[in-house]
Amino acid sequence: MLVKEFQLDLSKRTHVMGILNVTPDSFSDGGQYTEMEKAIAGAKKMEEEGADIIDIGGESTRPGHTPVGAQEELERIIPIVKALKDSLQIPISVDTFKSEVAEQAVKAGASMINDIWGAKKDPEIAKVAARYQVPLILMHNRTDMNYSDFITDVKADLQESISIAKKAGVADNQIILDPGIGFAKTMEQNQYMIKELQELQIFGYPLLLATSRKRFIGDILDAAAPERDIGTAATTVVGIAKGAQIVRVHDVKTNLEAAKVADAIYQTKL
Repeated sequence: MLVKEFQLDLSKRTHVMGILNVTPDSFSDGGQYTEMEKAIAGAKKMEEEGADIIDIGGESTRPGHTPVGAQEELERIIPIVKALKDSLQIPISVDTFKSEVAEQAVKAGASMINDIWGAKKDPEIAKVAARYQVPLILMHNRTDMNYSDFITDVKADLQESISIAKKAGVADNQIILDPGIGFAKTMEQNQYMIKELQELQIFGYPLLLATSRKRFIGDILDAAAPERDIGTAATTVVGIAKGAQIVRVHDVKTNLEAAKVADAIYQTKL
């Protein structure tokens, strides 16, 4: 997969996307990277630990979060995108569902767009991805949890997102799918989605799994968000077994080690 000037070969090994939330209210690391120096240091640390991509978010998506306007989101992320563009040797992704924010971030140096609404909240975001020829991550999400048949409905929802992207001109080799763990799903549905992740391989696009420190892991372990990294690594290993090619995580080192071992085992041939 060509990500601007970067070549990511997802067929060789699992890639790790490090999370850099520049928000004051994210559920796990809110406020940790709101200062420029801390954000740059955090991103560099993740790169040193082996991250392949840094995903920058300027609006929390946790349950009960306070929505922010495009201007405030831009003020949070654009200076950091510009600074990191000159500081990192790996691609930057922008975590937004707003087309205006996505376009300004790409102009500032971002190389990927990560949309938690799968181009449904603001379909113009797909046109931005097509115009600048950058990969677009389409996450499964919906405004209700009224599933008739869970996996079938998830597939149908994702097909709608894919159709929006392709109609806008996004190339097949620049579409990535995310099952949307933690979004419009019960605890059991989150777990089942990971268990049945291979069902999404039918589309033929790379799969990104984003489970890091999420509530269902906390419920299983009875652990606060910062104490969920080993639990997250377990989902990384299961996800790789089920077809995930990218994992989006807070703790790069732990999950990279888990991914390396999983990759070695699953790729072994006698």
